[in-house]
Amino acid sequence: MAGKVRAYELHARDEPALQVFFEANPEYFDDISGQPPTAADAHEEIHGALPAGWSYTKKWAIGFDDEAGSIIGMANVVSDLIAERVWHIGLFVVATSLHGSGIAHAMYRALEVWMERNGARWIRLGVVEGNARAERFWHRVGYLELRKRTGIEMGKRVNTVRVMAKPLGAETLAQYLALVERDRPDAA
Repeated sequence: MAGKVRAYELHARDEPALQVFFEANPEYFDDISGQPPTAADAHEEIHGALPAGWSYTKKWAIGFDDEAGSIIGMANVVSDLIAERVWHIGLFVVATSLHGSGIAHAMYRALEVWMERNGARWIRLGVVEGNARAERFWHRVGYLELRKRTGIEMGKRVNTVRVMAKPLGAETLAQYLALVERDRPDAA
């Protein structure tokens, strides 16, 4: 893709544009939940709460715009999830028309650099098993599977989620697993 991409924090005023983006790119929602995006998805991504009992510092919804000011991607990021310096990517969606263009890697790399500059030492995420494009992407950018969680309800589907993590800098997965016991392969 030619041109520059701008990343920025999404706010309530951005909900309509984010909803348009979701509806124009329903593939992620179809693959994960078995249904198109709902009318509440943009609102939920910007304002939704984390599960009760999960400690964290801040949740961001981040938009990526092209030169024309149209949303071409979004990410949902949480800092200090469960433990200090553990950041979490809850969602990373790129416009379907841009798949295979390399823009997702560029957007992700900028996101990773931003997270590390702001204190991340480990990044974790979950990818739905069978979402081959996402599984390949996260593996290519350095994430390793730690464990699987089964029976996760998402819309009309019940999925198995591969919990993955990536240490940054000199950190290790062993250090991560000492901090985040729930992600250990033998955890209940």
